[in-house]
Amino acid sequence: MTDELFLKLEQHLCFVTYACSKEITRRYRPILEQFGLTYTQYITLVVLWEVDPIPMKELGARLYLDSGTLTPLLKKLEAMELIIRKRDLADERSVLVALTPQGRELKAQVKNIPLRLFEQSRASAEKLQHIHTQMAELLQMLEQMEEAEG
Repeated sequence: MTDELFLKLEQHLCFVTYACSKEITRRYRPILEQFGLTYTQYITLVVLWEVDPIPMKELGARLYLDSGTLTPLLKKLEAMELIIRKRDLADERSVLVALTPQGRELKAQVKNIPLRLFEQSRASAEKLQHIHTQMAELLQMLEQMEEAEG
């Protein structure tokens, strides 16, 4: 690639990734609004449906969110009575995040959202799985770069 080609916005991997992320989140918005959730609240609950309870530090790491972003998010979910935060009895320094019964019940109501979005995409399952695999590999490469630098 020439230097000139690198200066074109559409050639920047970071821009394509950013734009795709925005578009995917935008497609989730009207569906999630029916449940009073933002996309970030939704993916937080997705993690909790996998691991309940979970240490706040681990939750932040899985979501790639720092505590300054995660704390207000969890406060909102707590106010919605979907989660609770409590001190870990085994380690008082650690805060555990757990689902409430309402939070667990919400899973059944939203479980078809990914399938609905997949169907709207009109892409084959194989194509989307390939994209997912490639993006996961890219994320892993970026994390390894950070580890090597740090």
